Amino acid sequence: MNHMSDFRPVAPEHASRLINHGPTVLVTSADGSRRNIMAAAWSMPVEFTPPRIAIVIDKHTYTRELIAKTGAFGICIPGTALVDLTYAVGNASGRDLDKFARYDIDAKTGPVLGMPVIEAGCSAWLECRLIPERHTEDAYDTCFAEVVAAAADARVFANGHWTFDSGNAALHTIHHLGGGNFVSAGNTIRART
Repeated sequence: MNHMSDFRPVAPEHASRLINHGPTVLVTSADGSRRNIMAAAWSMPVEFTPPRIAIVIDKHTYTRELIAKTGAFGICIPGTALVDLTYAVGNASGRDLDKFARYDIDAKTGPVLGMPVIEAGCSAWLECRLIPERHTEDAYDTCFAEVVAAAADARVFANGHWTFDSGNAALHTIHHLGGGNFVSAGNTIRART
């Protein structure tokens, strides 16, 4: 019995999209007089205690310039209601305009590092202190950071768990599939244990 496979080769430039299902995030930065916001699709936790994350931020971005000056940044997790905003801030440079003003983004000041954090339309935010790792930053555009403060909308994240249902659809995380295409988290499915 010769079974035809439905599998086809994936181009190397698209291989990372196969495992890139973490939420697309908004990265905020500020140095006192200037502030910026950008979208990032590649971030992940790397340690529980203390909480540490890794995030890919191109070395040529205005965000990286601000992070280098302050050693701090914010991560805001947009819900489906902010998909258009997420795409827009990901396709404009903060060197050219204040994206917070241009897109009328209401940001609060983070409690520990003073980074801009967004609650309206977002499911959560984290304030992060950069852990300097020059090699990975220069070679791979990957920044490591310790999370020093975090908050989440209890309608979608409570007691350490996400709950995605029809009552909180606007807060479902979004996941960039490439080329301006996103998918939302959908409904929570619990495994039988």
